[in-house]
Amino acid sequence: MRYFIYLAYDGTNYHGWQIQPNGDSVQETLMRALSTFLRQEIEVVGAGRTDAGVHARLMIAHFDYDRELDCVQITEKLNRLPPDISVYRVRQVKPDAHARFDATARTYKYYVTTRKDPFNRHYAWRLFNSLDFEKMNEAARVLFDYTDFTSFSKLHTDVKTNNCRIMHAEWTQVSGTEWVFTIKADRFLRNMVRAVVG
Repeated sequence: MRYFIYLAYDGTNYHGWQIQPNGDSVQETLMRALSTFLRQEIEVVGAGRTDAGVHARLMIAHFDYDRELDCVQITEKLNRLPPDISVYRVRQVKPDAHARFDATARTYKYYVTTRKDPFNRHYAWRLFNSLDFEKMNEAARVLFDYTDFTSFSKLHTDVKTNNCRIMHAEWTQVSGTEWVFTIKADRFLRNMVRAVVG
């Protein structure tokens, strides 16, 4: 039987979503917890991969288990994870449902600020120069003219294509000192969002 996990995490203390040889990952933390609770090795597949230090307000992942689970109980057990990971819900899905391949879009938000704020330092990039957000939005609209984003990706990664379909890309002002870049696409390449923002 297949189960979807709906979760969020603060990525500050993790080397990204995917298991890494050099540090903790969100995927590994979830797999370890599920394997402990269910008393067998459990593999978890995420809807995508976030880089080190990236946070997720909503990530979908799936795992398989040979028996029916009490989804409320497993949600409660998974919320014994470290406080920087929160599981909203676990639910049984069709056996062929896939967290990664069935996702139709992914959205990233990249926050920048001109104000030093110790409580926001993990969630917004501090700017030291003034930027022209109107011109940056003009540049963002150019992204819609392309599908091949090889130049915005790390090279020699394990993907079959570097084509992505951008559905939304825009800078908006959140407050007097903070802006957010929202980008939505059918898929993203490794380091692509950081490269686009840069």
